[in-house]
Amino acid sequence: QAQLVESGGGLVQAGGSLRLSCAASGLAFSRSDMAWFRQAPGKEREFVASISWSGASTRYSESIKGRFVISRDNAKKAIYLQMNYLKPDDTGVYFCARSRLSWSIEWAATFDYWGQGTQVTVSS
Repeated sequence: QAQLVESGGGLVQAGGSLRLSCAASGLAFSRSDMAWFRQAPGKEREFVASISWSGASTRYSESIKGRFVISRDNAKKAIYLQMNYLKPDDTGVYFCARSRLSWSIEWAATFDYWGQGTQVTVSS
């Protein structure tokens, strides 16, 4: 059974950094395009970043471009999200997900496996 487990969230001051991890099991991870999404209180889930199965291609939302970096380690079956210069608007639950189609498609409905999420809170 496929499973994605996020970790690394927490409370950080504005301007600080966090590194999120997502460990995968039960799926063909090395052939899977992956992504991070987030959901703030009272808002819809939104795309953050994605990465191709090889790691050669990445995509970022405009709101985090230049501050966050997505990466992966296929040997460890994990993806990461390095978050720098965090802002209060970055607060939310962060989810990793596996794409059924392509890393280039941001639509959440095209992702078939999701983790439970990890909370990120940025204080001002």
